[in-house]
Amino acid sequence: MTTNNSELRGMLLEEKARIEGQLAGVGHKNPDIAGDWEPSAPDLNDINADVNDVATEIEAFEGNAAIEVELEARLLEVDAALARIEVGTYGICRVCGSAIEDNRLHANPAAPTCIAHREG
Repeated sequence: MTTNNSELRGMLLEEKARIEGQLAGVGHKNPDIAGDWEPSAPDLNDINADVNDVATEIEAFEGNAAIEVELEARLLEVDAALARIEVGTYGICRVCGSAIEDNRLHANPAAPTCIAHREG
């Protein structure tokens, strides 16, 4: 395998920082569960709030919740790839045990499988 793990590790760390920044824009870290994020909920306790404003805030929250789920899923993939680097299994297909192609890892450094076994 000719993959430069330090280069790909750098790519993964950059992506992790970017994702965490995006997550901070739509949510916050769950204080009770390490590594878990939650979407930030609007404050709906204002009894004088306009119904339309409340509806808009709820709609925005629902959108942020969907974004948070996708970002958190990708963050888990990136963290798993970083863990594989640490234990020496990075770049090895989890299905067949063959080396993951360099072009695949450069396109998606968190890829857990070779091209032949990529998921839909």
